[in-house]
Amino acid sequence: MNTNTKSDIDKFWNRFLSSNPDYSTKTIPPHYFFCDNKKDADECADLVVKDIKKATATSRWWFNQHKECLPKVDDLAIVTDWIGNPKAIIETTKVEHVAFNKITAEFAEIEGEGDKSLEYWKKVHLAYYEREMESYNDEFDENMIIVCEHFRRIYSEV
Repeated sequence: MNTNTKSDIDKFWNRFLSSNPDYSTKTIPPHYFFCDNKKDADECADLVVKDIKKATATSRWWFNQHKECLPKVDDLAIVTDWIGNPKAIIETTKVEHVAFNKITAEFAEIEGEGDKSLEYWKKVHLAYYEREMESYNDEFDENMIIVCEHFRRIYSEV
């Protein structure tokens, strides 16, 4: 889906480094969008830029399925919109592993989506986790572990 070139990401990173020299020893971080559709991905990127979205919730199942490393404190990432335009740089500040059925209203609010309620969070995340597991013939379980990654936006150009 990414129609942007790697150079767009590189240029964004270099603009960040020029105004944040303390990060000059870091290598360019991974870039990605949130969610699995254009509307939500673009909305989430906008929420990060506006400093409203300060967390994300990926299933540990996803990390295992895709053989990806779990996030750690101080990780950096470039958040893009759906088509790959860089929008913000985030830095992980805290990582918690929490069962879906133990997610708190406080976390739902920090994640910043929809009306920020736990009810909204559970509804949209249940649907998302079911969609991502469906093609693997896996089924959602309320005890499934969610990797709750808290972050701070350290750069955007808006």
